[in-house]
Amino acid sequence: MTKRMVDDAAEAVLATAKTLLAKNLVEGTAGNVSARMDGGNICITPSSVDYRDMCLEDLVVLSPTGEVLHGDRAPSSEKLLHLACYDAFGEIGGVIHSHPVHATMFAVAHRSIPACVDEFTIFVGGDVEVAHYAPSGTAEVGHNAVEKLGKRGAALLANHGMVAIGKSPSDALHITALVERSAQIALGAMSLGGIEPLPEHATRGFAEIYDLLRNS
Repeated sequence: MTKRMVDDAAEAVLATAKTLLAKNLVEGTAGNVSARMDGGNICITPSSVDYRDMCLEDLVVLSPTGEVLHGDRAPSSEKLLHLACYDAFGEIGGVIHSHPVHATMFAVAHRSIPACVDEFTIFVGGDVEVAHYAPSGTAEVGHNAVEKLGKRGAALLANHGMVAIGKSPSDALHITALVERSAQIALGAMSLGGIEPLPEHATRGFAEIYDLLRNS
C-alpha cells in the first residue's frame, strides 16, 4: 500500500498544534501532533514545550522505527502511539493525541462515545470505543489504540484521553473537535433521559461514507 504523505508537514504540525490549544482541546504542554513527511519519516511535536511558544525549530523528525533524525529536543513521550498508528494504517498522514474534557470523561468511565449524530458517523465511522489501559508512553498504548482504530477515526485511551487519525493533521484535528463536541452532546442527552440511537441503516450508510473519505 502507498503511504500517505503530508505536504509541508512541519508547518502543518505546528499550525495544528497551536489550533489544538486555541480550541481548548489540550492544556499547557499536554497532547501531541504528528504528520508523515514526504519520504516516510514522521514530524512530531517535542516533549514539554508550551504550544504558545513552539516554533518550527522545536519540532522533531523521526524515522518510521522511532530513531531521531533531526531536532535538538526530545520527541513527544507518546511517540510510540503515533508510530504504531502510521505503521498500521498507510492511508493516514496525521495523528493527534489529546485530552479534551468531555471525551476524557468517557475514557475515565470506560464508556464508548455513541455515534448518535449524523456527521459524527460520517467523519468518525461509528462509536468511539475505549482501548484497554496501558501506562502512558509505552508501546502498549499504541498497540491497544490500533485495535480500536481499524474502522474509526478516533479511539479513547482508558483513564487518559483520546487519539485521532486522519489524512493530515488538520483532518485529525477536525475529528478530535467533532468527537469532543459529540461527547458533550451525548452527556447532555443522558441528563435528559437517554440517547436515542440512529437507525441501523443510517449508521451503516454513514460508516460506508467514512470509509470512502478515509481512503480517498
